Amino acid sequence: MKQKKFLISFNSPIILGFTFLCFIALILNYITHGITNRMFFSIYRSSPWNPLFYIRLFGHVFGHAGWDHFFGNITLILVIGPLLEEKYGSVNLSLVMLITALITGIFNLVFFPGTQLLGASGVVFACIMLSSMTSITEGSIPVTFILIAVIYIGGQIFDGIFTRDNVSHLTHIMGGGVGVVMGYFLNRKKQNRYCR
Repeated sequence: MKQKKFLISFNSPIILGFTFLCFIALILNYITHGITNRMFFSIYRSSPWNPLFYIRLFGHVFGHAGWDHFFGNITLILVIGPLLEEKYGSVNLSLVMLITALITGIFNLVFFPGTQLLGASGVVFACIMLSSMTSITEGSIPVTFILIAVIYIGGQIFDGIFTRDNVSHLTHIMGGGVGVVMGYFLNRKKQNRYCR
């Protein structure tokens, strides 16, 4: 009897690539004692004439303050991300991540100009809310979407008002908002394609 070979499949290139870049950014941060996070992987108020400003505007989602921060974000991304990449495609998921990075970066610059923002939590919340939109249909809102919105976004609003910590709750809310908006348009586009 011929023995079956088990192969490792590279099933989710965008999610795996994102994870790898976050891991490399974290290692570089340790090696350089924080210099690379400050230069490339965090966003803060700086001159728009500096080309690194635009790298940081998108690159801040790759930087993490430490292993706990990294594992907390990446674990959720690895659980949810491959399913989203399979449903929406690599290009659309990349677009969700890029828009999330841009919007959370701009909001941090506008509302918290003196604060250095880094981490993939905005992307995590975009993925969480996008995943809750997967079964949305014309004229109906899934109960799971309502529950996730109340638990995750409501929790972030509550924590933002009543908790003093180092967590950017506004980034989580903005990321979740991107997930909802993108989920709506991606699902609507898919439904319109099937209706023709």
